[in-house]
Amino acid sequence: MPLYDTQTIKIYNSLSGEKEIFKPITKGYVGMYVCGPTVYSNVHLGNVRTFMSFDMIFRYFKHLGYKVRYVRNITDAGHLENDADLGEDKITKKARLEAIEPMEIVQRYTVDFHNVLNTFNFLPPSIEPTATGHIIEQIELIQTIIDNGFAYVVNGSVYFDVHKYNETNEYGILSKRKLEDLIHNTRTLDGQSDKKNPQDFALWKKAEPAHIMRWPSPWSDGFPGWHLECTAMSTKYLGEQFDIHGGGMDLKFPHHECEIAQNKAAKGQDPVKYWMHANMLELNGARMSKSTGNYINPAELLSGENDIMSKAYGPSVIRFFMMQASYKSVLDLTNDGLLAAEKGFHRLMDAINLIDNLKTSDSSSFDVAAWKQKCYDAMNDDFNTPILIAHLFDAAKFINQIKDRSASVTSEDLDLLKETMTIFTFDILGLTSISKDDSSTDKLSGAVEILINLRKEARLNKDFALSDKIRDELAEAGIQLNDSRDGTTFTTN
Repeated sequence: MPLYDTQTIKIYNSLSGEKEIFKPITKGYVGMYVCGPTVYSNVHLGNVRTFMSFDMIFRYFKHLGYKVRYVRNITDAGHLENDADLGEDKITKKARLEAIEPMEIVQRYTVDFHNVLNTFNFLPPSIEPTATGHIIEQIELIQTIIDNGFAYVVNGSVYFDVHKYNETNEYGILSKRKLEDLIHNTRTLDGQSDKKNPQDFALWKKAEPAHIMRWPSPWSDGFPGWHLECTAMSTKYLGEQFDIHGGGMDLKFPHHECEIAQNKAAKGQDPVKYWMHANMLELNGARMSKSTGNYINPAELLSGENDIMSKAYGPSVIRFFMMQASYKSVLDLTNDGLLAAEKGFHRLMDAINLIDNLKTSDSSSFDVAAWKQKCYDAMNDDFNTPILIAHLFDAAKFINQIKDRSASVTSEDLDLLKETMTIFTFDILGLTSISKDDSSTDKLSGAVEILINLRKEARLNKDFALSDKIRDELAEAGIQLNDSRDGTTFTTN
């Protein structure tokens, strides 16, 4: 009997605004689509958090025995600036600025995306389609929408008729926005004269003469709309209706709203049973933004080469930090939070490493089977990783009590404890165990931090001779202290 027959999952469905019991369209199978990156720049940590959430969900479904088809696309054309129907294609703009081919930009940042996700121990999706690889499917989909009366052609471009659609459907059903409110809050913008209404969105855009990325179509040489790409790719590989569609909260409107409208206009039915949205990642209490400078990329966080954090953090520490919050919660990335996560991560790893050396007894003072089901209950409750981690720490405490002889465990329970800790820590949360090299690095960091604190105390006591001695002797050992307004960090030569 597969595990999914004994475990009932509840998922928060953004469409209904409620937790619902997960019932796949086909028993034993899960179809899941997640909107992937637009590959015109390095992947940022907010993206990493979103994809990490769905990696964890993918892992849990697989563990329960489902056959999962996980589709995560690459947007390599058609995504215009500001997620709008006007402006320049993001990839084309980057290519123009660097005076290289657009597909060089695509290749560079697709490789970066994969490298970053590999660093954080992501499983690859089942299928990773590209927008440019599915132009024919998108043209066919547009023609169907036109034939069904929900789109119109103007000057070689094709637009979705939101008002026509809203006569028999509800545009805004996902984001809970009313078309009347959208009309009231819409300003008339220059360059939108081709549209019947400002709320209409592009399915196909006629390419301007300078636009490099273009394809022939019945309407013009042009390129597909951003929203259309995901509709074409998701339904091609998962069918006209599938189980789960995920992405970041910022995609709920207009991107996912438009996907629903396109599917219903083309196929006459809701495309997705469960809509899931991962929430935002903040930095020190404020929105992460390149324009304001409140920003840190994955490489900077991993290397420690930044002015925001006090040190470098390992991939599993960062992953553990992100798993400590529900995927639906806003998560604030702070140095204190990462330091606390690092301590918690090592405490968990230390406990797991103790298991093989524990002595068993004739009885257990901890109900391991009941604890195991609590771990499943946490994951079954909309993938509640914070509660799961709390249960893992309960087990870590028990392991340390066994070591100290203040608790006992039978051989059978110890095997079950080890198996369950391994499954939930490594297979589902996706953490990786610490190598000896990592452990040595962490011990060095801890020792240097102690010396940094001693030096700080000496400076407060105006004992500058001792302060300088600590700095100079560390420098001789190849450890450079770097003083700044926010504190002291170190680098090794």
